[in-house]
Amino acid sequence: MQFIDRFPLPLLLVLTVFMLGAPFVPEPHLVEKMRMLAEGALTRPLDIFDVFWHLLPATLLMVKLVRHRGNSA
Repeated sequence: MQFIDRFPLPLLLVLTVFMLGAPFVPEPHLVEKMRMLAEGALTRPLDIFDVFWHLLPATLLMVKLVRHRGNSA
């Protein structure tokens, strides 16, 4: 958990926004993958890995914010 604590918040915010939107044209991967999930077509291991890859920075950001909030209280 020390890794997350040492990671700069502004950099993590930028990385999160970038990874949630990448690639920006024609549509973000996460939009495509969520559509595939809703249709029941998210079955290939590469597609599942792609979802986790694009959500990783957002997950780290949430963990960092929760840990920061817990330390502040």
